[in-house]
Amino acid sequence: MTRDTRSQNTDRLDVDLALFGALGDLALRKLFPALYQLDREGLMPADTRVLGLARHELAVSDFRDKVSAALKKRVKPKEQDAESMARFLERIDYAKVDFAQPDDYQAVRAWREGSPRPMVVYLSVPAKIYGDICRNLEASDSLDDESRVVVEKPIGYDLVSSQEINDVIGEVFPESRIYRIDHYLGKETVQNLIALRFANPLFGTQWNQNHISHVEITVAEQVGIEGRWGYFDQAGQLRDMVQNHLLQLLCLTAMDPPSNLDADSIRDEKVKVLKALKPFTHESLDRDVVRGQYTAGTSAGQAVPGYLEEEGANTDSHTETFVAMKTEVSNWRWAGVPFYLRTGKRLPDKLSQIVIHFRQQPHYIFDPDQRSLAANKLVIRLQPEEGIALQVLTKDAGLDKGMRLRTGPLHLDFNSAFPKTRIPDAYERLLLEVMKGQQYLFVRRDEIEYAWRWCDQLIAGWEDRGTPPRRYPAGSWGPVASIAMITQDGRSWYEDY
Repeated sequence: MTRDTRSQNTDRLDVDLALFGALGDLALRKLFPALYQLDREGLMPADTRVLGLARHELAVSDFRDKVSAALKKRVKPKEQDAESMARFLERIDYAKVDFAQPDDYQAVRAWREGSPRPMVVYLSVPAKIYGDICRNLEASDSLDDESRVVVEKPIGYDLVSSQEINDVIGEVFPESRIYRIDHYLGKETVQNLIALRFANPLFGTQWNQNHISHVEITVAEQVGIEGRWGYFDQAGQLRDMVQNHLLQLLCLTAMDPPSNLDADSIRDEKVKVLKALKPFTHESLDRDVVRGQYTAGTSAGQAVPGYLEEEGANTDSHTETFVAMKTEVSNWRWAGVPFYLRTGKRLPDKLSQIVIHFRQQPHYIFDPDQRSLAANKLVIRLQPEEGIALQVLTKDAGLDKGMRLRTGPLHLDFNSAFPKTRIPDAYERLLLEVMKGQQYLFVRRDEIEYAWRWCDQLIAGWEDRGTPPRRYPAGSWGPVASIAMITQDGRSWYEDY
């Protein structure tokens, strides 16, 4: 039964954090370094405690050694402070728990005994066992009316499985205490996208179909599947990246201004975008969607195998490692404006960016040969270096240049603009907001379900056709068809990296 919700003190940061999957890659690579940085910055109250939970028998001292080794590997040397490190490690306990065994959860109850702090339960484990953990925590009486749960995406394999998982979580935690993480939402640049759009009249008045010709969103990965064959071959790039990361970026780019910055006002506007996404027809699926699968090639100067040659591969797999598509948001703001989305593995660079292409001036008076330059672009870079650049046209310098034009950026690079300010990792911001009890950077259930509905119809169309993905060599920008898809509209992918 769902516990009664009660108002949370959003200024109260001291919590007990129970981290399930504490020996996993995400915990050691991202979560513990993020928590360390919060402690180092003085943002973690002295009473806050962390309990690592995993299936392995391990002494607390040995677990702390593993966390220490992870911090020394993942945290920049100049940010490794011996005093801060020692203080943080003292916060950490460990308990062995078989997640499917209810009796094992008495270890969590014992750790919580007498604590006045709310507990944050972080599930850094496969989604299929979210339900077991939530139910066992409740049955062991480890939770109270302020306990919160953090779950990683993707949640489910499709709409139906997503609903089943969310139903089980919802039996124990009300929606107001469920924090669904998409780490892209914690990036500094994504936060600046909201400020850029809604705090600056320069962009706020231009952010519509009258002034924007098209939008590109690219999330490129240089790596392959990194030993995740079992998971990835069941998911594919659409479920792994488009359903969450790319659609979240699309929503933040396309949403109308929220009434204020509270969680539901922002998420209400994102849901409106997802509901307005134009579904694919049989004709548009062939014309406007390209899926691919990488073959052997070269990445970062090294020869790499193709997807079907990876260790443990199913050589008959038709799972896509690349997706490019053109879609539209069917509303007044964006009528007729195409959104081009692209994501893939084994591409030339690690890159995440949004490019807003503004329309050209209706009357052009400069050199006709330079007309292709005559449009401004706003480039919002999420990685590798976060920053924002507005491409503008100016006169080329020199007495012999006449009125020749040149394009250049008005550039805000966060590392250069704030040299004395460390840009926090996305997980630092997200964990801090969980501790505060703030949900505006997290994904609501209906967002996930509308995203799955849109992706499910796309997957169903692929399955009806049974057409294998197009091949592309590792180290390239995907199948040639993805270039043809945007070229047929008289445009090209922005690749000025």
